[in-house]
Amino acid sequence: MNILCTLRRYSTAAIFAVCGVLLPTLSVYASDIVVGSWNIQRLGHGNQKNFAALAAIANRVDLLAVQEVMTEDGIAQLEATLEKQTGEPWDHMISHALGNNSYKEMYGFIWRKSAVEYSEGAGLYLDKENNFAREPYSAKFKSLRDNSELAIGTVHIVYGKSVKDRTPEIKALVDYWEWMRDTYPNTPLVLAGDFNLDQAHAAWAPLKKFARPLLTKDANGASTLSEKPGQYANLYDNIWIERDSDLKVTQADIIDYPKLIGWDHSKSRKHVSDHAPIYMALGNSKFDNATASLAPFSASTVTNTSASSNAKPVAANSQQPVKGAVRGNSNSKPKLFHRPDCPSYNKIVEKNRVPFDSVEAAIAAGYRIAKNCP
Repeated sequence: MNILCTLRRYSTAAIFAVCGVLLPTLSVYASDIVVGSWNIQRLGHGNQKNFAALAAIANRVDLLAVQEVMTEDGIAQLEATLEKQTGEPWDHMISHALGNNSYKEMYGFIWRKSAVEYSEGAGLYLDKENNFAREPYSAKFKSLRDNSELAIGTVHIVYGKSVKDRTPEIKALVDYWEWMRDTYPNTPLVLAGDFNLDQAHAAWAPLKKFARPLLTKDANGASTLSEKPGQYANLYDNIWIERDSDLKVTQADIIDYPKLIGWDHSKSRKHVSDHAPIYMALGNSKFDNATASLAPFSASTVTNTSASSNAKPVAANSQQPVKGAVRGNSNSKPKLFHRPDCPSYNKIVEKNRVPFDSVEAAIAAGYRIAKNCP
């Protein structure tokens, strides 16, 4: 008897039972990695960020979705600091700038290359109804620890002047979820971000038919840092997975990062973020909650980002000039140049590349070295 078998959204066991086909045993969920999400509050803008502190927090996860990225150089500098701290390679990708007015942000993903690999499908949601001020951004990733996959989307819901300004985008997330199901078939789905609305609000009802939040206020508390010492205010950040997800989530919580690095909330909000990261641990992975050493976080490690509008040109970090290989980025503000050993050297869009014979020539032309260069 011939049996027509549909593979979409069936588990491996179900395929065996329905189809009677002998297939090799496959993992149907990404596992053995820690996945995080973090609004890093205008990453790449201004001169207040402490990248050593950012990296000490971010290195606790293997794959991180980042909201509120203002410049690519910001996330590239985070990548470079992560590599310096961990001694292993990391990688990142970002969307283009998104927003309905003069204020725009980007989304990003950053991951540990020994644990995670980008698979395919990076792109923005096709928002035909124009529901979102910043369309969600997603991609499929593979856990290199068992070659299984997940698709993760990230979003920063508009804050507006009141709660009613946020609810239209929240309600539209059900359409985005359906889009993800069509775009990444047979793949566990994850939606992570800063939703600017607690998961208990009635506006979540359409999405809750298909997905469930991993964090609740009763169990996990809040995720935005209050100005009051040690206190948190709102559970705006969350991770959503399918109601019948194959993902084996063993831990999910908020990272109390001020406690982790030994800072008060005032210093943390100023030099890191007003949001705490959130995470989920999959399979055999386990979140490392050990307190970080205070040594790397002295005042001297608070560095200017290359996006600072009043930053002064600097020399090549006391390294010897590199002849005939320096690239300027004509699209960066202020104008930046990169040596071949800089993380973003090959990431400059070709049409924006400005070649220089030397570091001195780039500086003379009004360019300054990118801060993520070693």
